[in-house]
Amino acid sequence: MKRYTTVPAIIMLLVLATGSSCKKSFLEVLPKGKVIAVNYKDYELLLNNTNLLNVGTDAQLMLGGEVTAEEPYYSALTLREQRLFSWSDQVYQPDEESPETSGPLYSIYTYNKIINEVMDVADGTAAQKKMVHAEALAGRAWTYFLLINYYGKPYQASTAATDPGFPIITSADITGNKFSRASVQQVYDFIIDDLKKAIPDVSPQVFHRLRMSKPAAAALLGKVYVFMHRYEEALPLLESALQGLSGAQAAVGLYDYNETFAPDGIFMPISMFGPNYPVTADNEEALYLRQFSNFHVLFNTLQVNSATMALYAPSDLRLLLYSNTPFPTGAPFQAGAYRRTAPSIVPFGVVIPEIYLLIAECRARLNDPQGAVNILEEFRRHRMPPADAAVPAAVASDPVKLLQFVMDERLREFAGLGFHWFDMRRLSVDPLFSHPAYTHTLRQPNGSLTTYALQPARLVLKIPPKILLANPGMNDNP
Repeated sequence: MKRYTTVPAIIMLLVLATGSSCKKSFLEVLPKGKVIAVNYKDYELLLNNTNLLNVGTDAQLMLGGEVTAEEPYYSALTLREQRLFSWSDQVYQPDEESPETSGPLYSIYTYNKIINEVMDVADGTAAQKKMVHAEALAGRAWTYFLLINYYGKPYQASTAATDPGFPIITSADITGNKFSRASVQQVYDFIIDDLKKAIPDVSPQVFHRLRMSKPAAAALLGKVYVFMHRYEEALPLLESALQGLSGAQAAVGLYDYNETFAPDGIFMPISMFGPNYPVTADNEEALYLRQFSNFHVLFNTLQVNSATMALYAPSDLRLLLYSNTPFPTGAPFQAGAYRRTAPSIVPFGVVIPEIYLLIAECRARLNDPQGAVNILEEFRRHRMPPADAAVPAAVASDPVKLLQFVMDERLREFAGLGFHWFDMRRLSVDPLFSHPAYTHTLRQPNGSLTTYALQPARLVLKIPPKILLANPGMNDNP
């Protein structure tokens, strides 16, 4: 096989720390190489780039309302991580790069190159080129969905047209220097348009976790609609995503913890390192694989708070993914906090557990409580002994309690993995939910504590200073 060495020019929203930095392009390029793509296969290989796999940021881990911290471990966090944990207004200094922008913008550059060029190459069949083109569209949509959930306000139809979002970049031209923030509505419309164009041409079967498929793209579009409160449109897409798993060429599906945590199960043995949790490349619950590092599981720098831990029933097998003591040894964490022991690399693209829980949410919201209960119980039977998986009758008969139960199930499934931050945002504008006062607590060895309160404005990250320096006319978030 002919091998290609491709080192795409890294696109970053940054400027060099020089006296003329304000005149630099919005898309500052560090020229570490060039993307050389001539043939169809070259463009397909770009989709296998591990730089697309690694999201580049773990900000959502520190931002989630379910985490807590204590010394002496907290001091091992970087200043950036401590500022995120304390929900500070400004996370970065003017000379600092922002992983929340640099990683995604690298991906967008690569996707734009494929989108704009692959259909014009001389070789490859029309179907092959359309599939690569469609995968890039869907990948760009996933990336913009991440960015708008960092830098745009939670979606509200009444204000989205005027709420500032993120610049929409559709070219791989690194010389552009005039960028402005599109509205939240424009970004969501852009995401939806990319996914609608992509779905007919991506592979109907799941053939590799790194690559987009029709089930993954449908699930992603369904999730986007959920975040827009368009549940009627979301539900059939999410249900079709589950149905589309039956013909998968890669092993995909829910793990049954009753089997995986059995004495001869694949998650065993459990040691000081936790269970033998599968690496992301082999994780059958990853439908479209994007990932970030979660080294807090070994460094003890973040824990899940006691209020979240109280949501688990004693028989919930997900408790085997936690430890109440530091790694490798030490006294138990304070105030009932627990450390996650796995995964150390978090699958964060399109994951099958979330599809189940989004379906349950949509059914509950669309006045189908029995349908919501059915899929919830199917899911829970994979996470605890089947005899304990039933949704309580008092919950199943009350629409409000049932919807809250779905959200609690999301916390039980994803606590300490970064998902809760995005739920906090979208539920903050949902009239069916109260708006709790989120706090983070830092405990000292002597038991004294410092409490950080999340201000509503910090449900949106401020634009990194380097971007503002490069674009003096660009407005920041409050």
